[in-house]
Amino acid sequence: MATIADHVIEALHASGVRRVYGLPGDSLNGFTDALRRSGEITWEHVRHEETAAFAAAADAAITGGLAVCAGSCGPGNLHLINGLFDAQRSRVPVLAIAAHIPRTEIGSEYFQETHPQELFRDCSVYCELASTPDMLPRILHMAMRTAVEESGVAVVVVPGEIFLQKADPTAWQARPVRATTSVVRPDDASLRQAAELLNAAQAVTILGGAGVEGAHAELVALADLLKAPVVHALRGKEFIEYDNPFDVGMTGLLGFASGYKAIKECDTLLMLGTDFPYQQFYPDHARVIQVDIRGRNLGRRTPVDLPLVGTVKDTVSALMPMLRPKSDTAHLERSLRHYRKTRATLDKLAGNDRDRTPIRPEYLAAEVNRIAASDAVFTVDVGSPVVWAARYLQMNGSRRLIGSFNHGTMACALPLAIGAQTAQPGRQVVALAGDGGLTMLFGDLITLVQNRLPVKLVVFNNSSLNFVELEMKAAGIVNYGTELANPNFAAVAESMGILGRRVEHPAQLEQALTDAFAADGPAVVDVVTARQELSIPPAITAEQAKGFSLYAIRTILAGRSDELLDLVTTNVARRILD
Repeated sequence: MATIADHVIEALHASGVRRVYGLPGDSLNGFTDALRRSGEITWEHVRHEETAAFAAAADAAITGGLAVCAGSCGPGNLHLINGLFDAQRSRVPVLAIAAHIPRTEIGSEYFQETHPQELFRDCSVYCELASTPDMLPRILHMAMRTAVEESGVAVVVVPGEIFLQKADPTAWQARPVRATTSVVRPDDASLRQAAELLNAAQAVTILGGAGVEGAHAELVALADLLKAPVVHALRGKEFIEYDNPFDVGMTGLLGFASGYKAIKECDTLLMLGTDFPYQQFYPDHARVIQVDIRGRNLGRRTPVDLPLVGTVKDTVSALMPMLRPKSDTAHLERSLRHYRKTRATLDKLAGNDRDRTPIRPEYLAAEVNRIAASDAVFTVDVGSPVVWAARYLQMNGSRRLIGSFNHGTMACALPLAIGAQTAQPGRQVVALAGDGGLTMLFGDLITLVQNRLPVKLVVFNNSSLNFVELEMKAAGIVNYGTELANPNFAAVAESMGILGRRVEHPAQLEQALTDAFAADGPAVVDVVTARQELSIPPAITAEQAKGFSLYAIRTILAGRSDELLDLVTTNVARRILD
């Protein structure tokens, strides 16, 4: 007779699951042994459970299907939590199987005891304990259904001994769990209200986010109808900016002045599938229409005149026949001119700076963009790499960009790349890692070798927690505790059997990237980049300007004037010479 775990594997396979990411452990033995016997789902072994959760999140983002990770009891599944928070906030369907201590010991402060159903409650759409074999079939089904329908994390907590128990076949009448498809849009009366507001507007700006996925053609047609510039949030970059003559760049802390300006100067802002969080970047006096599939998101970032629940594709398709084409292009042309000027400035900064060292991170990002495949998957660490990725990686409708854009956690580039490469082994996957983020989950470099994953890892090596330093400077605080004593990452990679290239001079960069991207297996390109490069947001507040002045004064008083000189040399002198 089959075990409970055998039936769990059967149910997962029937629902399209082909991989489980995790680390083995005694409380997971029944589950992993069932995987071994079935041969239908692979066990993707990683070196840290946090990596397993991140990898599952990237798998789900790339494939659009349910991805699974697993952790053993206590510390094992506890390590999943950061990656699961990221998956939940990125809104991708992930099932986490959290093995538990023996059920008869729950509540006794047993060895490795935690309370997973409480720990994971805040990072999941469903989290339940299956305390008996009879409960597990239904709980597993509800967990998978909730994950795929709500695009979030579901956690099933299972005491380890339950996996090993024999199952009554009649209790497991598994049906495939696949996401449903529906037409979701506001009613006609609400759409007519939206049309009235948009038809009366003189200067419309569209702000789009990740909810625009699958609606690129509708977005461009709408922008043409309204003669509206299109601004994107970071998570919307891969779905919005390509083949879009109305695109004026990104807004927010990592964005462009042109995106900020297009929003601030509109009289009507149309928000499509975005929960952009920074209130200071919204218009001060414009009317706001917001479209989102999740009603809870409506109006929580800025006051909204007309909230609409629906998908972007369905809502825009139904709205456009009610709109009158606009002929006044003044706002659009003004926004496009500003974008062209902003883009030219950014591109100028991305050249080889007369072979000066250390290498400018803009140049590194631009070279990665130029050499990478046209359908590459890019994963990016939080911190300075995400700034340069946002500004210099060009999306084309085939490329993907994955990062911890809502949760904002370090150490995500490598584990996300592991999941993306595992899910699509024939596709080029390029991870843009910070030196701090990479070393946080450094052990999973070995996973690239063990699992034969040809990930290309590019390290922005500035020997610092660079973005933290920028935040300190903006607050007027002297850098402290941000120094990183790094190894030669290329040499470390070579010792593991990974192709390694160390780049300290701009003349070495193109060949190093070309060699790495052409390699059959994994590769690490360790690039020494400028530590003092400033990534300035599109709008500088008086407090931030004051903060930088205080930083300069305090840095001199702390006897670190050489650091201030380096900051000026890297940022001011370069721009004067240009």
